[in-house]
Amino acid sequence: MRVAGAVRPRLARATAAVRPRIARLARAAAPRPAPGTRPRTWRYTAGAATAGLALAAGVVTAAGPWHATGQRTAERDRAAALERTGGADHGYGSGTAAGAPRPAPSAASVLAGLGGAAGPVRAAPAGTGLARVLDPLLDDPVLGDRRAAAVADLTTGKRLYGADAGAALTPASTTKLATAVAALSALGPDHRLTTRAALEPGSGDLVLVGGGDPTLSAREDTGGAASLRTLARETAEALKKRGLRRVTLSYDTTLYAGPEMHPIGVNDNLAPVTALMADEARTDGSTSGPAPRAADPAADAADAFARFLRGHGIETTAPGPAEATGRARTLATVSSPPLAALVERMLTESDNDLAEALVRHTALATGKRPDFAGASAAVAARLKGLGLPVAGASFHDGSGLDRADRLTPGLLTALLVKAADPARPELRSVLTGLPVAGFTGTLTSRYTEGAAGLVRAKTGTLTGVNALAGTVVTEDGRLLAFAFLTSGATDPQAAQSALDRAATALAHCGCG
Repeated sequence: MRVAGAVRPRLARATAAVRPRIARLARAAAPRPAPGTRPRTWRYTAGAATAGLALAAGVVTAAGPWHATGQRTAERDRAAALERTGGADHGYGSGTAAGAPRPAPSAASVLAGLGGAAGPVRAAPAGTGLARVLDPLLDDPVLGDRRAAAVADLTTGKRLYGADAGAALTPASTTKLATAVAALSALGPDHRLTTRAALEPGSGDLVLVGGGDPTLSAREDTGGAASLRTLARETAEALKKRGLRRVTLSYDTTLYAGPEMHPIGVNDNLAPVTALMADEARTDGSTSGPAPRAADPAADAADAFARFLRGHGIETTAPGPAEATGRARTLATVSSPPLAALVERMLTESDNDLAEALVRHTALATGKRPDFAGASAAVAARLKGLGLPVAGASFHDGSGLDRADRLTPGLLTALLVKAADPARPELRSVLTGLPVAGFTGTLTSRYTEGAAGLVRAKTGTLTGVNALAGTVVTEDGRLLAFAFLTSGATDPQAAQSALDRAATALAHCGCG
């Protein structure tokens, strides 16, 4: 495999650290794709590298995203965002420079051995002594005045540790785990978000119909996302076949309902939530992380579409809002990568725009109103239908930016256990999308020593709130799910480090 030069030392250190564990466990299972998955052929990164670490009865693959230099600037980005937005770190990915890599196509399953021919991962025994290990670490005063935690065996679902595991606290961006499970279960991993151009019959009225795909791109290199330029070219070709070279252009955002503005208001972490936008309405050329956003994303996307049409010889009026009729004939469409890939991007990069889009699509798929309230109700109903412990949970958005959100550690670990269920292969991208400690996404610059490659987790940070939920491979070959929620911290960096120490302790715990 090719790995950027600056990444090789970290990969070498991490591989050396776990090589004895690999030798013990490789005999237990051979690497194999998760049930129901298939090779992905789309390219979702530019120059992404994949670093594989064979761990736990299967493979934990550290897949993208990397800078071209193999380095990441998460701490600098985090400091900038804390200064600009009052503490939200949701949106960190692989940097904010134009063309920065995004998550690679679906990583190999972290649970390849579960239910497979190679044999299952060993279950953790009862009485593991986790309380002895975790209690002192979670009692650290830097974590604030409220903290709750849970650890479960990912192979059996059995709770191994709980400290106020049923306490509902502000989850910040770990909310995206609930968003991912709800969306995948409602829509399926192969579902795509489609944008179309439709011509009203008997007229020259052309409507750009938003399909709720925030990754739709106006850039020349879309990195595998749906292309607004392609849509314009194919639309122009279809119009010319009909003898039309001038149209009245409008755009349709009626797929969604309700207010577009998130309760946090104008914010670099999230664009207005609309069914039509290009490149997440970023105005600075960035591909991830906090960025200034267009005030009217749909109008901007329609303006770009009009420019591209003119480039293909089709004159248009200045576009305005409208609703396509049921008689409008579709001329051309472009579709996003499959939902499984979108979920991976959402989790790895902590992509708020994708999160808010996916909960609205969950609402549409389940008969709920596609607005903030309806989407939140759809997620709660979907999780309850899956038999997950939603008591105490309260959803107000899909991204976790709303401080009124409430989740419990028990629910977060249950979401991860459900995603690991061999009977639920459609949920596997919840696990493969988790940032890999020391390598990808919001964990790239964390765990560079000690637990790199062993921890995969979704981060969450708001002012005074620090959260971490994911999976970890232990010294004795067990695969655990964990969730730590805290509030009231005054030093976010110290609180983050304390949670990292707790997750590292799990990785190095011979608690069996």
